[in-house]
Amino acid sequence: MSIDPHLDAFFEMLMAERGLSANSLKAYRDDLSATGRFLALRQTDLARASAADLGAYVQQLGVEGYSPRTAARRRAALRQFYRFLYLDDRRGDDPSAGLEMPRLGRPLPKLLSEAEIDALLTAAATRDEPGATRLKLIIELIYGLGLRVSELCFLPLAPFRTRGTAPPPDAITVRGKGEKDRLVPLTPAAQTALALYLPLRDQFLADKQTSPYLFPEAGSTKPITRFWVTSTLKQLAVTAGIDPKRVSAHVLRHSFATHLVEGEADLRSVQMLLGHADIATTQIYTHVAAPRLKAMVAAHHPLARRGKPSPE
Repeated sequence: MSIDPHLDAFFEMLMAERGLSANSLKAYRDDLSATGRFLALRQTDLARASAADLGAYVQQLGVEGYSPRTAARRRAALRQFYRFLYLDDRRGDDPSAGLEMPRLGRPLPKLLSEAEIDALLTAAATRDEPGATRLKLIIELIYGLGLRVSELCFLPLAPFRTRGTAPPPDAITVRGKGEKDRLVPLTPAAQTALALYLPLRDQFLADKQTSPYLFPEAGSTKPITRFWVTSTLKQLAVTAGIDPKRVSAHVLRHSFATHLVEGEADLRSVQMLLGHADIATTQIYTHVAAPRLKAMVAAHHPLARRGKPSPE
């Protein structure tokens, strides 16, 4: 808790109404704390700041050389905070209303080709067992299901556990951002990798240990960490002959979505699989796959075909 009751109420609202992750909440807190330090130099604080104070802060961000994207994020945090104070009757005005929000082009996500995904799987197979089998399943789940790295790390064991000779499940429920659940189908490759991994899973646990997670950390009941996944994927990239800067769990997730769109999957389905709250977030993949989509329209749309010269 902070010493500012307005900030505490704002963060409670973000958690209760918007279900923001811990990382998102920390970003808001850091941005507002930075503003508070600037305002203290002007003998004021967040609760009493004027429009002129906030304008001076935004101007100072440019003087100090912050990137346009960072400056825009901090302005957005201020807009959210003061709009909350105004709507909650904690202030009679919104001093951030005049802050201009620049239009920033969304950067296109990094991608791996299907051949590069295959190279990562081949590199994983060179590891000693049971690590090789676990890594192959991790890649199949991130790339094959479009999971976020945090969703992967905290996957529970129970939905994957089978009885006797029963086949692996064909779909699982994933808990994503905002504690929202979504149903995602397991690909045949993921089912095969899962069937190979489950008999080896106990080798990652110490004697008499149990863990509720599908991927327990070696020798621990805790789940694998984001850092472990990231560093391991980069090590695999080196083995596969891929620049490790291009490889991460997020890149695999982006590749999953882009390859679906290139394969003519509809955006609503991709949105549901990714767990995006707003389809506008999903629409970026139409830009990534634009060359393929243009070629598809040129080849199949009747008006496009009508414009082609007839063969002699």
